[in-house]
Amino acid sequence: MDAIVTTHSEYLPLQSVFIRPLDQAFREAAKVEAQWKDLNYLSRPDYVKAVDQYSKFESLIRSGASEVYPMEGETDLSLDSLYCRDASVMTDFGIILCNMGKEARKGEPSLHRSVYQTLGIPILGEIEAPGTLEGGDLAWIDSQTLAVGHSYRSNMEGIEQLKALLSPRGIEVIVADLPHFRGPSDVFHLMSILSPVDKDLAVVYSPLMPIGFRQELLDRGFSFIEVPRAEFDSLGSNVLALGPRECVMVQGNPITETALREAGCAVHTYSGAEVSIKGGGGPTCLTRPYLRKKQPKA
Repeated sequence: MDAIVTTHSEYLPLQSVFIRPLDQAFREAAKVEAQWKDLNYLSRPDYVKAVDQYSKFESLIRSGASEVYPMEGETDLSLDSLYCRDASVMTDFGIILCNMGKEARKGEPSLHRSVYQTLGIPILGEIEAPGTLEGGDLAWIDSQTLAVGHSYRSNMEGIEQLKALLSPRGIEVIVADLPHFRGPSDVFHLMSILSPVDKDLAVVYSPLMPIGFRQELLDRGFSFIEVPRAEFDSLGSNVLALGPRECVMVQGNPITETALREAGCAVHTYSGAEVSIKGGGGPTCLTRPYLRKKQPKA
């Protein structure tokens, strides 16, 4: 019998998801004060406000997923561990543990390994130095096609290791060469400019999309919700799908939100100034989606 769930989707109905609780990542106001500058946050997150914002965000996620698994332990990891998508990649063949391109995040994959092993989730492989790979640079385009951003966080050595794990299993890996933009210190992943919200609809920020990759998506039948320049820094292009055309995004992006609604999407928003915008991590970054429910063929 075919499996009724898959990890090879960014938009199917979300069944199970991992999160890194704020009290594990931020822990206390003193930790925030000690780390935010070195991690290149836009400004210091207000710890009390962050607790409230994250609680409301978590409630949204729990309302949209049957199973929510907290990634607990190793509270000495940096504030960035809140953005738990980045340290691992989900596949139907097992988990791929990443090797982080940001030095301050090198310890995160070991936490992911421990959590997955405790739950009995198999590990397919891991990216090893000198290769680097971060989960924010990967997005499933369809069940057999995985897009990966070649960025300052994910280098070609890491991408070749990813291909070596997945190509023999019939997965096509498409590489999108990302621009320099703000340089090596900035958080800029593929999913900073691409968020699939249905099989043929994606939220994109076209000014920073590689031309060939953008055309590839169009050739595959995608339509785009185009994010305006004014809503890029407020993470308008970082959108998490709870199901086909049902999504979560940061408040304060009215043009993108309206365009999503006009495309038939249900949109849930949360206040993310402290937990998302200052650290550059929207709702896709704050979650590590695991299983999504396959839909029956028409």
